[in-house]
Amino acid sequence: MTGTPIMSVSSYCASCQKAGALIEQLAGAPRVLGADGGTDFVLQRKDRIRCAKGGDQLEEHRLTPGAPTRRVVATCCNSAMFLEFSKGHWLSVYRDRLAGAPPLDMRVMTRDRRDGVVLSDDMPNYATHSGKFMWRLLRAWIAMGFRAPGVAGLRS
Repeated sequence: MTGTPIMSVSSYCASCQKAGALIEQLAGAPRVLGADGGTDFVLQRKDRIRCAKGGDQLEEHRLTPGAPTRRVVATCCNSAMFLEFSKGHWLSVYRDRLAGAPPLDMRVMTRDRRDGVVLSDDMPNYATHSGKFMWRLLRAWIAMGFRAPGVAGLRS
C-alpha cells in the first residue's frame, strides 16, 4: 500500500459478522472479529495497492454466489486479507494484516452490533454508513478520475 488511506473503520454490519465467523472457522485462521463483533478495516484506493507476491495463494469467499463483495483469504495461513466490493474503487484491508496500521476513525453499521454490546464514545459511532464515510469514498473516487481499477497482482 502506498499513500494515505481513505479511512480506518470498524464495521458491525451483519455481513461482516457472518463472514468473520465463517473465516475464523478455517483451520488455523487468526481472529477476524473483535471481542465486540466489529471487524477493523483500512480502506485504500485500489490504484494504491498491489500484490507483490503470493497472489496465487489468495482465495475468495462470498456469502452467496452472486454477492457483490468478496472476502479474500491467504490459503497458506487462512488469514483474511481484504474485502472487495466488485464495482468499487477501494479495498477494505483487514487492519490486523498491516504493520503500523492507522488508528480507527469511526465505527459504522453499529445498528447491527450484537445484543448487549455497548460502544465507548472514544470515536464516532454511526448506525449506518455516515455522510462522512460516504464523502471520503466519493472524494477518493473523484481523485481517481471516477475509475474503478483492478488491483495489480490479484486475480479478479
